[in-house]
Amino acid sequence: MSRTLLNLAKEVLTIEAEGIYQLIPKLADSFLKAVDLIFRAQGRIILTGVGKSGIVARKIVATLNSTGTRALFLHPVEAMHGDLGMVSKDDVVLALSNSGETQELTILLPSLKRLGVPLIAFTGRPASTLARSSQVVIDTGVPREACPLGLAPTASTTAMLAMGDALAVALLRHRGFKPSDFKRFHPGGTLGQRLSLSVAEIMLTGARLPLARPNDPLSQVIVEMDAKRLGTALVVNRHWRLTGIITDGDLRRALKKWGYILDKKAKEVMTPNPHRLHPTTPGAEALDLMEREAITVLPVVDENNKVVGIVHLHDLLGRGDFKFTV
Repeated sequence: MSRTLLNLAKEVLTIEAEGIYQLIPKLADSFLKAVDLIFRAQGRIILTGVGKSGIVARKIVATLNSTGTRALFLHPVEAMHGDLGMVSKDDVVLALSNSGETQELTILLPSLKRLGVPLIAFTGRPASTLARSSQVVIDTGVPREACPLGLAPTASTTAMLAMGDALAVALLRHRGFKPSDFKRFHPGGTLGQRLSLSVAEIMLTGARLPLARPNDPLSQVIVEMDAKRLGTALVVNRHWRLTGIITDGDLRRALKKWGYILDKKAKEVMTPNPHRLHPTTPGAEALDLMEREAITVLPVVDENNKVVGIVHLHDLLGRGDFKFTV
């Protein structure tokens, strides 16, 4: 009996995975039109659906809101009893229905048309009533449900959910949404909490600092950079005041310029007057500076320009905790 149930569970996961995989070749201009329509909207994106599709719609709303796209859920029945007043012509409606014939939803369509609201459909039937009433139709149909009876929405709702994630991530990329924006929308989350810390609470200090003197030979500087594993060295004078920084990029440029560089001194290769932080600088502000200047490491100095620490991008985001691929 246990083996039978395990095999059934594996079959369910296989069917649902196949359902998502088969959405890939269906992605076309309609998806791009949906992204553009939502991106250009002056209002919000309003999601609607009934039953399991409504639950999926609520999850997509949460994902959109947390990634920079204002969204809300509208129940079709409540819409016909007054909640339609929350919809304006500046909004975009995204309706979810696998069949495209859900009665509670199709009754709402004429009212949306009178309001002049653009309509996007997630449906498994591109020829359905919902699809015919929509400006943009995204086919989320799957070959079969994972339910052995073929009745309970399973693979179809998983496909809608996955397509909603694809839409949210595409909008995130299109808007240029940054980790610092994520912090503003997730002040209680792990990343949000980390970016709320001051640089002093995140920075590396003491023996972990990669330091060099202006007259140190580059061969010695490279050994220091390799030992501290930050891809950089902070050049300081005898009073520990910051005079420059040497990065992997500086080494590549020096190598291109001179060919042989091991006999060069740190002051000949360093970038003088680098960007720097104060210990009280918020983590989110440090991250913004890194993004603007396309750098991954920043020295931290006190009011006398004395080096007290160094911050790497990974320390801001949490080493090993976050990976951004968009």
